[in-house]
Amino acid sequence: MAPVVSSVVTVPLGLLALVYGALSPMECDSCNGAVAERFHDSWTVGWTVLWIGLLIALAVLIATWAVPHRLRYAPRRFVLALAAPATVVVTFVAFMALVDWP
Repeated sequence: MAPVVSSVVTVPLGLLALVYGALSPMECDSCNGAVAERFHDSWTVGWTVLWIGLLIALAVLIATWAVPHRLRYAPRRFVLALAAPATVVVTFVAFMALVDWP
């Protein structure tokens, strides 16, 4: 049950984080000069971190499904199932912290 719940939570969270990250450059459409350059440079770093973190979350989600469905592996599956959405949240917070918003 844990991999199903983790998938239902992780996939939409990851997609929302990806869409928000992709649309965030529009916030600085009216910026120019040093502000725009500083935003673009920080957004590039944040975007890279967001992609890497979401790929890690996907790998954790796949690992959740790959663990054998035996009773002795239940704690491992449960921890991995919790780690996948937590990775998405931590990654999104890192993205928001890295970007120098105007």
